[in-house]
Amino acid sequence: MDYVPNILFAAILVLGVGYFVRNIKKLIRNIKLGQKIDVSDNKSERWKNMARIALGQSKMVRRPVSGFLHVIVYIGFIIINIEVLEIIIDGLFGTHRIGLKVLPESVYGFLIGSFEILAVLVLVSVIVFWLRRNVIKIKRFLSSEMKGWPKNDGNIILYFEVVLMCLFLVMNATDTSFQTANEGNIISQFIAPWFESMSAETLHTVERTAWWLHIVGILIFLNYLYFSKHLHILLAFPNTYFGSLDPKGKVNNLEAVTAEVKLMMDPNADPFAAAPEGTEDEEPAKFGASDVMDLNQIQLLNAYTCTECGRCTSACPANLTGKKLSPRKIMMDTRDRLEEVGKNIDANNGEFKDDGKQLLGDYITNEELWACTTCNACVEECPVSINPLSIILEMRRYLVMEQSAAPMELNNMMTNIENNGAPWPYNQMDRLNWKDE
Repeated sequence: MDYVPNILFAAILVLGVGYFVRNIKKLIRNIKLGQKIDVSDNKSERWKNMARIALGQSKMVRRPVSGFLHVIVYIGFIIINIEVLEIIIDGLFGTHRIGLKVLPESVYGFLIGSFEILAVLVLVSVIVFWLRRNVIKIKRFLSSEMKGWPKNDGNIILYFEVVLMCLFLVMNATDTSFQTANEGNIISQFIAPWFESMSAETLHTVERTAWWLHIVGILIFLNYLYFSKHLHILLAFPNTYFGSLDPKGKVNNLEAVTAEVKLMMDPNADPFAAAPEGTEDEEPAKFGASDVMDLNQIQLLNAYTCTECGRCTSACPANLTGKKLSPRKIMMDTRDRLEEVGKNIDANNGEFKDDGKQLLGDYITNEELWACTTCNACVEECPVSINPLSIILEMRRYLVMEQSAAPMELNNMMTNIENNGAPWPYNQMDRLNWKDE
């Protein structure tokens, strides 16, 4: 019977980690639905970007208040979870605070003391975040796309973090052997007096309850990530690594169009010379994107990485002037459609069954796409290197090149360029007539 708690702990651990791995595999499957893209270039620069932006939080602190608080929560989340290793070892092998037996008391005390200080700082930061969302009501959290689940999700994450930090402190405060050792109880020593009236047996029950709830809560939170915007704590690292290294404003060329132009300029050119081996007989690729499968894998990774912080939308000049475009909504819609496609595949034994829906029209409207000024403000502002503009441009390409559905002004301009070599409706021979006036 002494091994029952250890067996129960092992079962919960396996179930929790197993469900998380299952969802991560599903996430990778969904991302791979996108078009392949070569991002193997300049690895040293990519590692630097990941270290600077994801690990170093360099773009977060551009807004000092929220940036500083986020850094505290970020550091606290990483460092405090080191203690989870001790909990796992204790849970599996029936030990109690194995760290005290392995490490010198002073070292163990320093570590736990640091964790307790960070726990309090995280609590303060989370409370400020909650006030900013629900009392002060920062404007970028009040957009139409932030109603319902997105709003509740943000608050649920904050509640999770409050509960986990409180359980950690209560666990330490009610552990009599830990308090007696007087090593590392920097904060919990002030909480311990709240439980002085309890008997030793009740105190032990409270400590064990807090211990179990803490580790089960962490496993629940781990699996909640897949369904939450908080997934960015994992995906920010690959997303910043695979982020574009091109200068902002550079628009990629479509290989199919490039091949056509080369063929027009040199009729003797081989139309399949630039095509990947084995693809010569395939149907021509769609120009642009109308659904998530037309986007590339990095763009789909971007969608899953979105933190819904709204920095992109708050900097978007189109949004600021009252237009419908919200770069954050573009990313959220892309993720929602990708999830819908993934569920479709799950329900149809691994194959996608046409559901009569697509990203363009059912999620993102033409009006949103044409409101974009391609200024790159959203790309510059994103703290984790997401590029909403690239998705907007691909969908615009589809509208223009597949559906000829550009606004009248653009169609007129493109017709003029085709006929006159300039955006104005004047024959090339008449261009200098203005000087005679």
